[in-house]
Amino acid sequence: MSIAFLDGNYLPLEEAKISPMDRGFLFGDGIYEVVPSYAGKMVGFAPHIARMQSGLAAVGIKLDWTEQDWSELCHRLIDENGAGNLGIYLHVSRGADSKRFHAFPETVTPTVFAFAFEIAPAPVADLAQAKAYKVSTNQDLRWDRCHIKSTALLGNVLHFQQGYEKGHGETLLYNANNELTEASACNAFIVKDNVVITPPLDNQLLPGITRHIVLDTLRRDGSIAIEERTVTMDEVHSADEVWITSSSKEIAPVTEIDGVPVGNGQVGNMWLAAQTLFSAGKFDY
Repeated sequence: MSIAFLDGNYLPLEEAKISPMDRGFLFGDGIYEVVPSYAGKMVGFAPHIARMQSGLAAVGIKLDWTEQDWSELCHRLIDENGAGNLGIYLHVSRGADSKRFHAFPETVTPTVFAFAFEIAPAPVADLAQAKAYKVSTNQDLRWDRCHIKSTALLGNVLHFQQGYEKGHGETLLYNANNELTEASACNAFIVKDNVVITPPLDNQLLPGITRHIVLDTLRRDGSIAIEERTVTMDEVHSADEVWITSSSKEIAPVTEIDGVPVGNGQVGNMWLAAQTLFSAGKFDY
């Protein structure tokens, strides 16, 4: 039985209920995070919470929780749910109002909800064990504030579904200038001539925590060249390697895009080097 948290109470997940007047339900008016943990140890907890606090401020949701409050909640959920390989889902909506009205209500209390769910074991830096992805591509038709990790994810869902219906595990997105932005639920990287390249942060993509850890880890190591710059889709299609990154996938190699192999169609050695470094240092964040 999974134990969840809702507005100050720990209870079985199936007993957690919110009002149908909650603005998270009516408008997708909220912010969320997913923090991975393995054997009780979280990956990227501090930057996840910093991004949540930034998102709440960006949409004007006032919640007086500190990083310590979130830490205590996460550790309690990890303990209550067996401390295995768990994702911790954290969700704050603006709260429930007495009427459906677009403007922000002034007197509601934010709804805080969290639960733990099983995730796969951490990816292993091994070419033979790497889970490779086939992906689709599509023009990015979401809103212009993709840097905010909003619970209003219908645009992402529709893009993911476009690839899923083709048997693909993700959809790479590009803007009106034919430039890579990210994927429907991941950030994206390419590798060309042993240089790791990813689009710079702006309103078109989420500042992914795994993306941050990958870049910081590679910079600290210094053995792999990296660039944050505009990436055209022509560069994507001619890349030696393509990766997608997320908290659950870590660094995932892409071996096929729209039915065409990436590079030689095999998981690459640059992926192996990057995942090895990531695996060694991910609990430092």
